[in-house]
Amino acid sequence: MTAVSTERLARVFVEVADTLVDEFEIIDFLHRLTMRTADLVDAAAVGLLLADQRGRLQFMAASQEQARLLELFQLQNDEGPCLDAFRTAAPVVNADLSTSGGRWPRFAPHAVAAGFRSVHAFPLRLRSEVIGALNVFGTEAEARLEEQDVHVVQAIADIATIALLQERAIRRSEILTEQLQAALNSRIIIEQAKGVIAQALDLSIDEAFDAIRAYARRSNRQLGELAHDIVTDLTKIEEITPP
Repeated sequence: MTAVSTERLARVFVEVADTLVDEFEIIDFLHRLTMRTADLVDAAAVGLLLADQRGRLQFMAASQEQARLLELFQLQNDEGPCLDAFRTAAPVVNADLSTSGGRWPRFAPHAVAAGFRSVHAFPLRLRSEVIGALNVFGTEAEARLEEQDVHVVQAIADIATIALLQERAIRRSEILTEQLQAALNSRIIIEQAKGVIAQALDLSIDEAFDAIRAYARRSNRQLGELAHDIVTDLTKIEEITPP
């Protein structure tokens, strides 16, 4: 494989940086990452796996169909370079598939039959966290990655990991913000319901809240939902009894 050119490397870094802009689409990003990595090191094919919430690898993207099938084969057989890189958090470099039958007895011959002769795998990692792996396939056994190319591809994988974790953090933050706003909205409607019940049943605010909570428990309903019904449908007041 040829040495990485500065121009092609810069293009990949720019596309990885795109994850930090609005309307980031993860599948498109991962597909472009596999395509750019293949172009960067003149690889025959590149595939990418990401771990789900349970830590199990799932196929996410590939530069071509054969790579997709090989990634799925690894997952189905629980064997292969991507799984090794993911589990050890260390790259698998310059593996000759024709002599790797002892290491991957099912995957190696299957990959050779598909026309590939060499493979490399790079963990998507940030410190101790590994979120996936990137597979790089070659059609020639002598298509080795030079040391500087290994560092470059691992750097691309690391930066992609940071971008993906950043995107996840943004989504979690948005979900947390939505949850917080929902909680605030619920608290407002509960305060209103407490006032309605206190006035209707001649109770203190604390007694009204106790009555609402007791009814919510008996009827197996959420406080916010019940409070909304009390405020919007005054006939519900008849169902609330003093504590």
